[in-house]
Amino acid sequence: MLPLDRLDQIVSRFQFLEAKLNGELSGADIAKVSREYAELRPVVDEIIDYKGLLSALKDVEELLTDPDMKALAEDELTNLKIKIPKTEQSLQLALLPKDSADARPAILEIRPGTGGEEAALFAGNLLRMYQRYAEINNWSFEMIEEQQTELGGIKEVVAHIKGDGVFARLKYESGVHRVQRVPETESGGRIHTSAATVAVLPEAEDVDIEINNNDLRIDTMRSSGAGGQHVNTTDSAVRITHLPSGIVVTSSEKSQHRNREIALQVLKTRLFDLERQRIDSQRSESRKIQVGSGDRSERIRTYNFPQGRMTDHRINLTLYKLDQILGGDLNEIIDALLADAQAKMLAEISE
Repeated sequence: MLPLDRLDQIVSRFQFLEAKLNGELSGADIAKVSREYAELRPVVDEIIDYKGLLSALKDVEELLTDPDMKALAEDELTNLKIKIPKTEQSLQLALLPKDSADARPAILEIRPGTGGEEAALFAGNLLRMYQRYAEINNWSFEMIEEQQTELGGIKEVVAHIKGDGVFARLKYESGVHRVQRVPETESGGRIHTSAATVAVLPEAEDVDIEINNNDLRIDTMRSSGAGGQHVNTTDSAVRITHLPSGIVVTSSEKSQHRNREIALQVLKTRLFDLERQRIDSQRSESRKIQVGSGDRSERIRTYNFPQGRMTDHRINLTLYKLDQILGGDLNEIIDALLADAQAKMLAEISE
């Protein structure tokens, strides 16, 4: 049975937040309180259901002593013994520690790894896969930086994805994605292995990271389109270098002012991600599992074209529907990854 005193504390906190929302709050406080209130509401609903079943169980157990009600009570007792464990498990999942960044938009970065032009072409496949997944979920997908090769592959992509639960759904995509196929550039029909790296970063908010302007070097340069074509006649692209960390960010929209805003946002996001990694690393020293997306140098997935197979190595999941997956059908994989993460957290808590 779950500790009832802890459940009561959560309900009390929810009621306190509800009272604050009905009072006078400033704009910043309203946003903060509203976010916590919205996060707690489904948990409190689960608690109310759970405590209602426990109360019903107590009433039914008392009726068992009544000869006239015993048969009816036994039937109800059987139903409750089925419902209560299911509700308890659902509540346990709702009570698991939440990643505070789950509800945030995300910055998606894709870069080719080993494999030359074939790796760049595969990076393009991954870009289209995530674009299609964003469309399926009615998320906005804004390209911040895109550098293409002459054959249409990707040298680098940085995109901004906004919508409900973006980071929560995409955070486990970070890592090395490996492809096995006969390259378009291969005339001998031999299967090659190449790779691309994916990073999904939660978008930083202004309160997360404060940047000293003296730590920045800002350069303007001429922006260019795919393959070096469609060059703008004005120097509109912006490159920002964060001197303490060495992080370099570029944005190549037509508006120089807009490019500066975008580049600064991406820089804040990368610095915020570095801080999250530092904190996660400290936590992992005393915990068996690491919160977040883990080691981004890890090979997480293989896409085998000859067999039409996708394997996620972290959870030993193999699906033979590669075309659908590359077409954006990622929910089965992502749901399995989330379930695995929840199971590991539940196991850790129960130890």
